[in-house]
Amino acid sequence: MKHVTKTNALRILDSLKTAYEAVEFETEGAVSGVEAAARMGVEQKYVYKTLVTVGKSGANYVFVIPVAEELDLKKAAFAAGEKNVSMLPSKMLLPLTGYVHGGCSPVGMKKQFPTFIDESAVLLESIFVSGGRIGLQIKISPDDLAGAVEAKFTALCSER
Repeated sequence: MKHVTKTNALRILDSLKTAYEAVEFETEGAVSGVEAAARMGVEQKYVYKTLVTVGKSGANYVFVIPVAEELDLKKAAFAAGEKNVSMLPSKMLLPLTGYVHGGCSPVGMKKQFPTFIDESAVLLESIFVSGGRIGLQIKISPDDLAGAVEAKFTALCSER
C-alpha cells in the first residue's frame, strides 16, 4: 500500500482512533468535487464538498454537502441560527482554516467551527470529504465524521 503523507485532518482522525481510508487521485491543481469523484471512479452522491461561510454576526460556519448540489443559504442560516450567511471570500479561506480552495477538509481547521452535514449523508454507509490537500480524500462513515467535528445533520441543499 502506498504511503500517504499525513495532513492535519488525518492526524486528528488518527488521534481520535476514527476509522477512515485515505484516497489519493492524480491532479495538477484544484478540481471540482464532481471532477474528483470522476477521477476516483466514485459516484458523485458519495463525494461531499466543504464550504465555509460567514454569518451576519461575523461567526464562521462549515457546511458539508454533496458535490453536485448547491448550498441553500437560507437553510444554512437557519441551521446556524443566523439571520443570513454568505460564502467566505476565497482569499480568506487559507488564513482562517489553514486549507486552500480545493483541499479544505471539515477536519483539522485552525479552529473548530460549528459544522453541519447535509442530511443526505445519513443514508450512506460512507462518504468522501477532502483530506486536507488537493488530490486527497477521506472515505469515512458520516457518523464518524460528525463525531470528529461535532457536526449536526440537517437539510442544507437547494431544491431541484
